[in-house]
Formats: sequence, C-alpha cells, structure tokens
Amino acid sequence: MCHCLPTILEQGCRQAVHALPTGLSMVDAHPSGLQPDLPPTAGAALLRGLRGRCPRCDGAPLFRAWLKPVDRCARCAQDWSVQQADDFPAYIGIIVTGHLLAPIVIAMIGGYGISAWLTLAIILPLAVVLLLVTLQPVKGGVIAFLWWNGIGAFTQERRSVAPDRQDAE
Repeated sequence: MCHCLPTILEQGCRQAVHALPTGLSMVDAHPSGLQPDLPPTAGAALLRGLRGRCPRCDGAPLFRAWLKPVDRCARCAQDWSVQQADDFPAYIGIIVTGHLLAPIVIAMIGGYGISAWLTLAIILPLAVVLLLVTLQPVKGGVIAFLWWNGIGAFTQERRSVAPDRQDAE
C-alpha cells in the first residue's frame, strides 16, 4: 500500500481504511443497500446546500464548523472532503452584498443628503455583517452545485426515473 511513506503515515493509512464502516470501499464509499433521498432537481439540491444540509440526502448537517464541511455525511456517507469550493463562495457573497447595499448607499447620499463619511460609517459594518451571514449558505450552495453537476471529484447522481406507465384502454 503506501510504500514510499514513512511508517507512521503508512499505519495511519491502514487505520483509515480499516476505520471505514462495513460495506464501504474506497471507490464507492456509500453504504451498500442504502438509497439516499436524492433531490429531484438542481434547485432542490441547491436549497439543501443553502440550508446547510447534505445536498445528497438532506438527512445530516453539511458543516461541522462555520465554513468547514464534514468529511463524510453521517447519513448517506457521501465524501464531502473532496469538495473544491475554494474562494468562489466569497466572490458570490461580495457580489450579493454589493448589489444589496448599492441602492442603500445611493439613497443615503442622494436622497437623504447624508454625508459620505456617515454613510461609510454605517455601510461598512453592515457590509461585513451581511457578508459573514451569507458566507456559509453560499458555500453550501456552491458545494451542492458542484455535487449536482459532478464537477471536480464528485460523481453525478440522479434519481432513477420510473418507466412511463401506459394505461391500457
């Protein structure tokens, strides 16, 4: 197995493989026989991610800390450690925050005649709070988007569609 790694790391690799629950393999790390409640649409998967729930099964939290996803879903065993959301959630959060606050800034300066310095003193803390509040839901949505579309290390999964029933008349 890990021939080029030091002995300590090699033992860690063995322990990690043996720590997998029964019925799991490294390639297909989903419990055998368990069929998760896959979302019917991309919107449903995104909504699950925005709510901080597993986009695959909606049965467990997606995050173990504020912006740190769980390594593996506790219910469906989906591996979330392979997600590569990187900085994209922050970019989306900045764009959303800027678009929400721009009309407020224009109204404060243009409509109410508030000075630019007072507007800045009000808007900057508001922008920071708004960005921090939106960052985790946006990251969940990005992870759900990546999973739904099979981007990166994710495998694209869809609900199995029942064959059309034709009524015999």
